[in-house]
Amino acid sequence: MRRYLFPVLIGVLGCAVLMSLGFWQLHRLDWKEAMLAQIQSRIESEPVALPDHFTPDMKYQPVFVSGKTTGNEIDVLSGTRERGGGYQVISGFVTDDGRHILLDRGFVDQDHKRDPRPPVRLEVTGNLHWPDEKGSATPAPNLSENIWFARDVPAMAEQLGTEPLLVVAASVAGEMQGVEPMPVAIQGIPNNHLSYAVQWFMIAAVWAGMTLALIWRIRQRQF
Repeated sequence: MRRYLFPVLIGVLGCAVLMSLGFWQLHRLDWKEAMLAQIQSRIESEPVALPDHFTPDMKYQPVFVSGKTTGNEIDVLSGTRERGGGYQVISGFVTDDGRHILLDRGFVDQDHKRDPRPPVRLEVTGNLHWPDEKGSATPAPNLSENIWFARDVPAMAEQLGTEPLLVVAASVAGEMQGVEPMPVAIQGIPNNHLSYAVQWFMIAAVWAGMTLALIWRIRQRQF
């Protein structure tokens, strides 16, 4: 029996650890789904006037703004499943009460990047947003070609001379100038906890199988 003690102990401990990681991911899944439901509820709430004072914890707050684009824009490399590669158009926007903010007007395909988009009056319902897109591997913007690789609110605000405040358009009244709104949505927020849990449970099953195979080999050597 002593021959079986060590592999059984390792097998039980290994399976216990791996199973606990799987159940932890299931708890994380419940937490993530509750968070996504809360975000969705906030996205769908009634729009309010643009706040005088703002902080990033106001992310996803629906707002209504009216005013005029400045004609200056930043084009962020993007794409959609339906239209392929293109750019998100981030315009400087002056509200009716004189505030300068960033407006994510939406998507244009590659063929229409250089189309003229002079100043135009718009009425916009959208959401405050501080995207977390820039990482250590994100290239610096190509300013000569006006191609950015992430929506970096502070950097974009400095470039266009606005407050570090981004409104992502959900619906627009006025001349669209070929730009298609890309509203904020929870679909872009990663939620991989179920697949992680399944992976841990599968590894636990493999670990149990390897333990049984080792015990069988030890038993075979006794005969």
